[in-house]
Amino acid sequence: MHAMDPVDLRVRLGRLSLANPILVASGTFGYAREMAGLVDLSRLGGIIPKTVTRQPRIGNPPPRTIETASGMLNAIGLDNDGIEHFLSHHLPYLRTLGTSIIANIAGKTEHEFSEMAAMLANEPGIAAVELNLSCPNVSGGVDFATQPESTRRVVQRVRDACPQPILAKLTPNVTDIVPIAQAAADGGADAVTLINTYVGLAVDWRRRRPMLGNRTGGLSGPAIKPLALRLVWQVAQRVQIAIIGVGGIATLDDVMEFLVTGASAVQLGTVNFYDPMASQRILEALPEALAILSAQRVQEIIGTLA
Repeated sequence: MHAMDPVDLRVRLGRLSLANPILVASGTFGYAREMAGLVDLSRLGGIIPKTVTRQPRIGNPPPRTIETASGMLNAIGLDNDGIEHFLSHHLPYLRTLGTSIIANIAGKTEHEFSEMAAMLANEPGIAAVELNLSCPNVSGGVDFATQPESTRRVVQRVRDACPQPILAKLTPNVTDIVPIAQAAADGGADAVTLINTYVGLAVDWRRRRPMLGNRTGGLSGPAIKPLALRLVWQVAQRVQIAIIGVGGIATLDDVMEFLVTGASAVQLGTVNFYDPMASQRILEALPEALAILSAQRVQEIIGTLA
């Protein structure tokens, strides 16, 4: 490969085509307005705005986030103004950004998932819908992604309700993620997002109290990267479905590790809080990393781990 040859960064995840594999994870990038002065949003492979629910939610009591060794615990609790506000207020702006917009939804019931999917079905400017099947820090929330059958049913109902590609975001807080990923594939998902956060606890021993208002929270950041890589690898070996890798990705090396392990795209999450320009910097360096592997296309290296 000659250094001046053009590099093809495009990736395909089922019915979803992206200009490049660099995405930003839901809940870490707001609704993109917040980052517009820092990142050339049009260059990203896609933006996944904050999760929206059927009705507005006030979220969990504070404190909601706390820094941990090599990561962060969050218990935001899906604080949002509801899907109708998203459609009227946020989506018109997101449509103007020149990149793929992947709406992220969370329902309390299977019916809520399909109802919201139907509301998104005819909206222009939505490239795909990501299902937040497991938010570990929502009080009273149902974790649909802990059982294969409930995962399959939700995905299938959403697939029946809207024509956009479907991404199923799965929880790592299970004994075996492979049958759950298979169930998402059986339900018609175009890809699985691996992984959501790990449930964790931070303690103030002097006060003898949990440090988060919700007690437990979701652990993200570099601490979970090896765990996320393992789950991407396991699913890639055994399930015929595209994978979006997420969990502690902060550098070009992290991205390349996930791609060769089997992810077709990645989401940057926690890094956006402390290094908001990381996504753009990694994207600019990606062609050089492909050249090291003598690859002209991202697709050539996906899942090539020996």
